[in-house]
Amino acid sequence: MTAEKVLEIYLELTRKGITVWLDGGWGIDALPGEQTRPHDDLDIILQKKDLAKLTALFEVNGYRDVPRDDTSAWNYVMGNAEGDEVDVHVVVFDERGNGIYGPPERSISFPASAFTGEGQLKGETVRCMTPGYQLRSHVGYTLREKD
Repeated sequence: MTAEKVLEIYLELTRKGITVWLDGGWGIDALPGEQTRPHDDLDIILQKKDLAKLTALFEVNGYRDVPRDDTSAWNYVMGNAEGDEVDVHVVVFDERGNGIYGPPERSISFPASAFTGEGQLKGETVRCMTPGYQLRSHVGYTLREKD
C-alpha cells in the first residue's frame, strides 16, 4: 500500500463525509509525516454510523470482503484486485468520547484522547491515533521485525 493510495482513500472518504483515523503502520508513519517501512495494508478506525457508507463506497470501487479467521462485525478487511487491503476497525463513541470497540461486554475501548492525533501524508494533514496511544497499543506482546 503506497502513501499515494492511502491519501487517495483518506481524501475520498473525507469527501463523502466519512471520518476515519489512521491506525497501525500508516497511522504511526503519518505522525512524523514520513514513511519508515513498506506497509501491506491500511488500518482505519471509523464510527459504526459511517459503516454502511464506507462499505458501499468501497464496493463501488472494486473492494470485496477478504475472508479471515478473525473477521467480526467490528474488525474486517476489504481488498481489491490490485492487492490493496484496508483493515477496518469499527467503534461506537460513548458519552465521554471513548471509542467502544466491539460489543460492550468485551470491555475494549480506545480512550477519547487517542482520537486527537494529527499527522501528514504527502503534505496533507490527516487524522490518526496519537503517539501515546500508538505506543501503548504496541506493548505487552513480542514485537515483530516490522514493528
